[in-house]
Amino acid sequence: MATAKIVYASMTGNTEEIADIVCEALENKGIEVEMDECTSVDAEDFLDFDINIVATYTYGDGELPDEIVDFYEDLQDLDLSGKIYGVVGSGDTFYDEFCKSVDDFDAAFAECNATKGSESVKVDLAAEEDDIVALENFVDELTSKLA
Repeated sequence: MATAKIVYASMTGNTEEIADIVCEALENKGIEVEMDECTSVDAEDFLDFDINIVATYTYGDGELPDEIVDFYEDLQDLDLSGKIYGVVGSGDTFYDEFCKSVDDFDAAFAECNATKGSESVKVDLAAEEDDIVALENFVDELTSKLA
């Protein structure tokens, strides 16, 4: 059975809700999923899973949330060859740098030699119906990359 790891950072609950939607969509496809808040796991945990997903919000003017910085830095030291990755997150279109942390994690995964499973999904604040469809399509694309 294929496995997936979702690591998230959430201040308002929006990003955790996005992670929950992705988790449920993966489970509906028969994937065994482990989901954890970013301060309770190590980046090396990604080595044990087929699909690796980060769900993060963007803080202020495009900064990574403080609580996920260590995870982000540790991730860049890994070789995730053969692993599939995806990034989702929430932001606020009020800011100039909408969902920049999603792009930062996308770039970090690419440097780890992981295979991009799907384009990132960026949600303005809370997930609406069209966002849920986009997140389900994200999962479809990720799982289609499994060997």
